[in-house]
Amino acid sequence: MGNADEAPQFEVDISWPQRLPNDWILGQVSGIATDSQNNVWIIQRPRSLTAHELGAVQNPPATECCYPAPSVIAFNPEGEVIQAWGGPTWNQEQSVLDTSYGSANIVDPAGWDLSDNWPTQEHGIFIDHENNVWIGGNGSSDHVVMKFTPEGEHLLTIGQWNETGGSNDTQHLGRPADVTVDIETNEVYIADGYLNRRVIVFDANTGEYKRHWGAFGNIPDDTIDISTMTPVNDSWHNPVHAVRISNDGLVYIADRGGSRIHVFNKDGTFVQEGVFAPWTIVQGAAWDIELSRDPQQQWLFAADGANMKVWILRREDMEVVGSFGHGGRQAGQFNWVHNITGDSFGNLYTAEVNTGKRVQKFVPVATN
Repeated sequence: MGNADEAPQFEVDISWPQRLPNDWILGQVSGIATDSQNNVWIIQRPRSLTAHELGAVQNPPATECCYPAPSVIAFNPEGEVIQAWGGPTWNQEQSVLDTSYGSANIVDPAGWDLSDNWPTQEHGIFIDHENNVWIGGNGSSDHVVMKFTPEGEHLLTIGQWNETGGSNDTQHLGRPADVTVDIETNEVYIADGYLNRRVIVFDANTGEYKRHWGAFGNIPDDTIDISTMTPVNDSWHNPVHAVRISNDGLVYIADRGGSRIHVFNKDGTFVQEGVFAPWTIVQGAAWDIELSRDPQQQWLFAADGANMKVWILRREDMEVVGSFGHGGRQAGQFNWVHNITGDSFGNLYTAEVNTGKRVQKFVPVATN
């Protein structure tokens, strides 16, 4: 580990976000991003909520609270909801609550009206330089990335529902995990994903295929055995979980199962590798990536849902210099921290899946 004395430090802001309106409750929060106005956008999974959490919408109603929040929600910097849309809808009439002992924790799946144009399991969100909203899904049929206006108007779909073709198919995706858009070229980079083993690039307006590559910049090979959680394989593991582009034009890819981050030029030329927490044999350590907002982007923050912390790496040499957080359910602790983003003030925001089901804000602390 590098010199921990130089690492930035953070403390949790327990006042953020504010209470959700309409007695809404969040499910697993599987993506988080900020826009040009420092608003914080999340994507969450209403279908991950239990019947106990959705007591107000059961048939018959079981409790006073709560109601499933829309899948996409935007908070202003003060933590107030300013936008909300998307996701499955709940049909109370056709749902039936089984109140027998032990089973009331299960939501009747008949209550959800599933849509043909929304992911079965939401995963990943990004806000581009034009404030368009990009989302994906990692359900078994969710082989698409979708682009929307901030108000939820659909603009573009890349890939096709229920169709996939492997890591060298240039028209189909494989349960994509994350996206980022290059402001210089208006190209969308997709971490693809839970089924494929690559990053793939398209035109962000037309969806035209541009290029793709795998680990170390090689042609992806789906025949390589990735059953062992180790960072020495010549293939990325599943999932290829996150992608970010730095101000100096480097592309960062999170190989979650390999507990590593690969760095490339935009043409796919391999630059360097950063490995951390290689002892992590379950789920892997490299879940999401965020770059610090100073001009040099000196730091890289890596969310690690397996070890339940955020690693801090020095971007220059990809050495770990610190971390914050640990497992738990109190403020500042994590249960499956899945994503991380930042704003122009240097604040960090995290999202939790599994039973975490929340977002948290961390503010920088001055060090002597």
